[in-house]
Amino acid sequence: MTKLLTEAFEKASALPDELQDQLARELLEEIEWEASWDSTLESSQEKLDGLAEKALQEYRAGKTKEMGFDNL
Repeated sequence: MTKLLTEAFEKASALPDELQDQLARELLEEIEWEASWDSTLESSQEKLDGLAEKALQEYRAGKTKEMGFDNL
């Protein structure tokens, strides 16, 4: 465990039980979300690669035009 995480847990342990439980729930949700996101990215990498290749082909073929966010 890192020093910063240890410090955070030590400070959190001084909080009332209700707040400790709230922090724990939020941390667990964040950890689960990160794991889910990583899994989503891993499983979609091939599709993302294909989309990137298609976009590059369209760019090289002159089928795209440069635009800023204000033009979207």
